[in-house]
Amino acid sequence: MPCFKNAEEINEISLLDRAFHYGDGCFTTARVRHGKIELENLHMARLHLGCERLLLKADLSVIQKSLVLLQKKFLAVNGTFKIIISRGEGQRGYSLPEHSADVWVFFYPQVVDDFQIEKIKSGVLQQALGLTMPSLVGVKSLNRLEQVLLKSEADQKGWAEALVTDVQGTVVEGVSSNCFIRLNNTWITPELRYNGVHGVMRAEILSRMQQQGIHCQQRFIDMEEISKFESLFFCNALSPMKVVTELNQQTLNVQACIELFNILQLNQIR
Repeated sequence: MPCFKNAEEINEISLLDRAFHYGDGCFTTARVRHGKIELENLHMARLHLGCERLLLKADLSVIQKSLVLLQKKFLAVNGTFKIIISRGEGQRGYSLPEHSADVWVFFYPQVVDDFQIEKIKSGVLQQALGLTMPSLVGVKSLNRLEQVLLKSEADQKGWAEALVTDVQGTVVEGVSSNCFIRLNNTWITPELRYNGVHGVMRAEILSRMQQQGIHCQQRFIDMEEISKFESLFFCNALSPMKVVTELNQQTLNVQACIELFNILQLNQIR
């Protein structure tokens, strides 16, 4: 697993790095295919937003420089990038250091094929998300303790992905995905006003739905509506559609998701 810090290959992290001490930073995870970051503009927009909200001064051009170095190292650059922006080393305490943030690029090589529909059984987790400080809503910060605990519960249930609600009793997302729901013959994705991550694949799907003239509501979804779901799928940058065949042992309509996948050509993400 090659790792680059500010476009220099490295194999160690400082004990004083604030990413370790405070989770002080943000990140994104992207597929790389034939040396190109898929949905690159959306990933870069996510990182720019995270840096703005977290007051991080980062030179994001080093991401491309790291990619160039990888292309010299590998015959083909295919796999996954995890790009981490850390505030870097700092003194004890919460006060911000004045230097620029560090940009880390971790590369996980693997075969990358066209996206295919995945089918899973799922359910609703008992643990609920809290509400987020308004300036941090949508930011994919390094603080992922909620997801760690939620994933543990999902693993215990044997679910590859699961539906997550919040303390207000509304549907938010999956553990590591956003979600789209079909209800009353209408596609809906949860309003992410108080929590949740604004995912790049969610944004791409919404854009493609708009281009195809497919209406999709963004609204709050109460827990009481879950039993009325007709269809449900999860999405993230590494998988555009995990179709739920059963939710809490309730059979859902898979065909509506398959039709949407084909209309939006989600096998072709560039």
